[in-house]
Amino acid sequence: MEYVLPPDMRIEHAAFNVAEPVAMAHWYTKHLQMRVVRISGPPWHAHFLADAANQSMIEIYYNSKAPVPPYATMDPLVLHLAFAVDDVPATRARLIQAGATAEGEVDTNPLGDNLAMLRDPWGFAIQLVKRATPMPGPK
Repeated sequence: MEYVLPPDMRIEHAAFNVAEPVAMAHWYTKHLQMRVVRISGPPWHAHFLADAANQSMIEIYYNSKAPVPPYATMDPLVLHLAFAVDDVPATRARLIQAGATAEGEVDTNPLGDNLAMLRDPWGFAIQLVKRATPMPGPK
């Protein structure tokens, strides 16, 4: 018997335990075009941030009950947050100017997707992507 998911089931958010959620939320809203949807305040300082299309959401928070992963030393292929952009090189340059660090160069994969990997000022991996063939999801 195959289980069929109800049509209203969707991912609400992905959450990341980080050392400085307040400062990180400020940087993400200022430089990644995200907006604050909800803030929980102390002790976790959880910030729910929606993307510019208002389709995807992340939660960044600090909870001392779990260790903050060593994002800055993790291979970005293990974990990264990807943003669809119109101009990968220009967005990469703008984010580097804003405090991000490059993790390699702008590249094109075999499918023709234009990609760049960076790290935010706290070492969390961010990918910029312009797909050769658009993927499903918000446009």
